[in-house]
Amino acid sequence: QVQLVESGGGLVQAGGSLRLSCAASGRTFTNYAMGWFRQAPGKEREFVGAIRWSDGNTYYADSVQGRFTISGYSAKNTVYLQMNSLKPEDTAVYYCAAGIRGSYYPRSQLSYDDWGQGTQVTVSS
Repeated sequence: QVQLVESGGGLVQAGGSLRLSCAASGRTFTNYAMGWFRQAPGKEREFVGAIRWSDGNTYYADSVQGRFTISGYSAKNTVYLQMNSLKPEDTAVYYCAAGIRGSYYPRSQLSYDDWGQGTQVTVSS
């Protein structure tokens, strides 16, 4: 059974940093992409970033480019989201996701089959 578990969320002041972690288990993720998505209250879930394990390529939403960094260890099935220069508009529940189609279409939620429960990130002004 595939399981994705996020951790590292919390409350931080604007301008601060947080690092989210996602530990995946239950299958081999070698040809997968791991994505991060977020959903703010009253808004649709949106793409944040992704990493393709096959070549380590990373992809980011324009809103977080230059502030957020995705990294990870495919051998450990662990992916991180380092978030710097946080803004109040980054407040959301952040979800980790895994999917083979994510390697081709990393920005689409439809490319991901497995999702974590989410972790809350709150940025105060």
